[in-house]
Amino acid sequence: MGIVIKGTGMYVPERVLTNADLEKMVETSDEWITTRTGIKERHIADEATSTSMLACNAARKALEMAGVSPDELDLITVATVTPDKLFPNTAALVQRALGARACPCFDLEAACSGLLYSLEVVHSILKANKNYRKALVIGAEKLSSIVDWTDRTTCVLFGDGAAALVLERDDSAEHDFYVAGKLAADGNYGDILHLPAGGSAMPASHESVDGRLHFIKMGGQETFKLAVTGMTNASKEVLADAGVAPDQIAWVIPHQANRRIISAVAQRLDVPEERVYVNIFRYGNTSSASIGICLDELNRAGKLKRGDYVLLTAFGGGLTWGAQLIRW
Repeated sequence: MGIVIKGTGMYVPERVLTNADLEKMVETSDEWITTRTGIKERHIADEATSTSMLACNAARKALEMAGVSPDELDLITVATVTPDKLFPNTAALVQRALGARACPCFDLEAACSGLLYSLEVVHSILKANKNYRKALVIGAEKLSSIVDWTDRTTCVLFGDGAAALVLERDDSAEHDFYVAGKLAADGNYGDILHLPAGGSAMPASHESVDGRLHFIKMGGQETFKLAVTGMTNASKEVLADAGVAPDQIAWVIPHQANRRIISAVAQRLDVPEERVYVNIFRYGNTSSASIGICLDELNRAGKLKRGDYVLLTAFGGGLTWGAQLIRW
């Protein structure tokens, strides 16, 4: 018996915001953005589109690939830092929109590491409880709703999007998709990448709005160093636990935050860049959706073969980080 990935799906809004567009909005340039981040464009949702809508579009594609109807789902979870509302949770709104039956629904917030955290949790649930057989795992973000479009250091980085995976307990599976994992967090660094206002510690007020405190705040240089260290160390630990060498990995899928971070991690893992999947130039940083978007693109392009080892690694606000080795 094993837990398998039956389907993948991704969705990004139609509107594309290019670096040339940003040049007209803030003091920046295509050369500056591309050199420092690797990003050329990102997709931005309109005001009427919510995170749950992005999630549903990705979910429908994953369910279709898996041959699973919404009323077969036993569990739905959404990793996000941009929920539609504080409550009810976004997963419950997805459940309603998909027409799924009554089942456990919850959101998980671990910023850009959210999908890895979700896969760890949902895999454990499916393994431990025979009453759960089919689960929908989503990473979805409308980051444009919490980006300060006057802050050139952050507004160039982020895009909107969603990705979904259908996991299923399969009694005839040759192997389980999950091989090994490592998750971590360190709240001592929480203030270098955070959203200051909007929670119970600083509820919305005229002062918080006027102070532009409902937008992402980031310390770039320190974030870069911690991201490279966290992702590298977690990946090495996972590979050691699994007894898998870097040259046995078919693909490394890192969180798409910054092209230089991705290159630095690949170098430290001794994995050639042709086996490191990169699409940041098309989407920017989509937080919890980014790894799932990469996985779906590889899957639909036929670049994942049965038995392939795929290393996933991420880093995000919290600070959170982690890695997972999966087998296709």
